[in-house]
Amino acid sequence: MAHTIDISVVPPPLKSDWNPPAPSGNSVSPLVERRLLPAGPAYLAHVKRAVHKLTFEEHDKHVEAENERLGLNGTGANGEDDLGVGDEEEPEDLLTLDAKEWKKQDHYAVLGLSHLRYKATDDQIKIAHRKKVLKHHPDKKAGIAGDSNDDGFFKCIQKAMEVLTNPERRRQFDSVDPHYEDLESEVPTEKQIKNTKDPQFFFKNFAPVFEREARFSRKQPVPMLGAYDASKQEVEGFYDFWYNFDSWRSFEYLDKEINEGSDNRDDKRYTEKKNKSERARRKKEDTARLRGIVDLALAADPRIKRIKQEEKEAREAKKKGKTGAANGLSAKQKEEEEKKKAKEEAKRKEEEDTIARAEAKKAKAAAANAAKKARRAARATEDGTPA
Repeated sequence: MAHTIDISVVPPPLKSDWNPPAPSGNSVSPLVERRLLPAGPAYLAHVKRAVHKLTFEEHDKHVEAENERLGLNGTGANGEDDLGVGDEEEPEDLLTLDAKEWKKQDHYAVLGLSHLRYKATDDQIKIAHRKKVLKHHPDKKAGIAGDSNDDGFFKCIQKAMEVLTNPERRRQFDSVDPHYEDLESEVPTEKQIKNTKDPQFFFKNFAPVFEREARFSRKQPVPMLGAYDASKQEVEGFYDFWYNFDSWRSFEYLDKEINEGSDNRDDKRYTEKKNKSERARRKKEDTARLRGIVDLALAADPRIKRIKQEEKEAREAKKKGKTGAANGLSAKQKEEEEKKKAKEEAKRKEEEDTIARAEAKKAKAAAANAAKKARRAARATEDGTPA
């Protein structure tokens, strides 16, 4: 329990030679009306409480939740958003890197950007570098007992910053990024494709492969693998793009360094020639590697089989349609032929009837003439005169 102690304070007496100050002869300035505008964190907090009808306790809870959210997103102690970079775990093998072997190092891992790699922006690289420098500067370890490699790792940090902030050198490093070189072997084999029973195996395993390779394309955007129901035009466009893939990937980063201090021109020319030859060889091998991936994907793509089956069914349907149309035309022609034959038969019967009537008429006339002659002959006989 707290105890309260009252302490009496007695002001000291005035000096004997003290006199009150003489009044000033200056006139008092006139009163001026000023308009004060409320501002500041306290006023903003008051407005938030008033608008959202929050109590002080509820407002404090909201503030704590907001601070936690900003903390997860990487807000530093000074309130500056560090974009969540540079805080990756530092294993022992990373801290013991040899600064002289900088070409064999993963510069993104050194700066704590392994999760971003080639997607890291310039601002993220600068923030990560600043955090690493503040953490591993040799002056911070001065006087600490024990063998420490902070000086060597600090040099690795500086070298990583030098490489990644230079666009040309960063592109050279991205071309041979050790992280992606390890992933290049993770391509499905023909045996795996043949033995799988998963209908989505092709898309699950080949889609990440083409996404990784797309970063080297000079032409953007790059068509991705797509889904099973992609149209024939999309599938053909995808393979046409990847069979004509224009890669900016280069291998200068792996060039053999010319011996420092060497003044021998022949040595320099030989080294440069050797480096150029090695770059061309690696470029050729990389092109063949990518072409092999595209060939394998084309041979295993289930959409090719689906498109061929659809085209076959379309041809058969078209053929059936033509056959049906031909059969319908024959029936119509047959009906017309029958009508034509009936018409010709009717015409022929009419002609026969006409001829029969004409012959009957002639026969009737001939019979009448014969009867008339017979009557004349009979009358002549009766009269006794020759007919």
